[in-house]
Amino acid sequence: MKKILLAVLALILSAPAFAQETECIGKELDGSLTLRVWGKGRNKTDALEQAKKQAVYEVLFNGIVKGNTDYNMRPVMTEVNARQRYQDYFDIFFMDRGEYANYISLEDKRWGSTRTHRNYRQVECCITVRVLVPQLKARLKSDGIL
Repeated sequence: MKKILLAVLALILSAPAFAQETECIGKELDGSLTLRVWGKGRNKTDALEQAKKQAVYEVLFNGIVKGNTDYNMRPVMTEVNARQRYQDYFDIFFMDRGEYANYISLEDKRWGSTRTHRNYRQVECCITVRVLVPQLKARLKSDGIL
């Protein structure tokens, strides 16, 4: 019984270590956000690519509510069902090595800040990125999306 209790306790305590929510670390004076974000993929390269996409996606459609509460942000796209309405545009925007990568910076990445968790099916990576929000908004306005 003690072994089972210890195993359950260890599982509960280790769960937050692999929480997969996007978290705000800070906001720069130019309006860009520094985020800690998770991505999943079949290998580390794919997981890192997915994490970068996830960072831009969260800023655009979900907003940032976890992390430093001083910098919580509403979504850029406030229109209801914007992802579905402009699906053709965003499918191209988020394709592999697509335009979303122009609005990600790895300036805040430090050595050893990338965390990786592997299981038998996939790799999960956590990375620190900066999302260039003002440039992203300007792009969406120029393309007629905002």
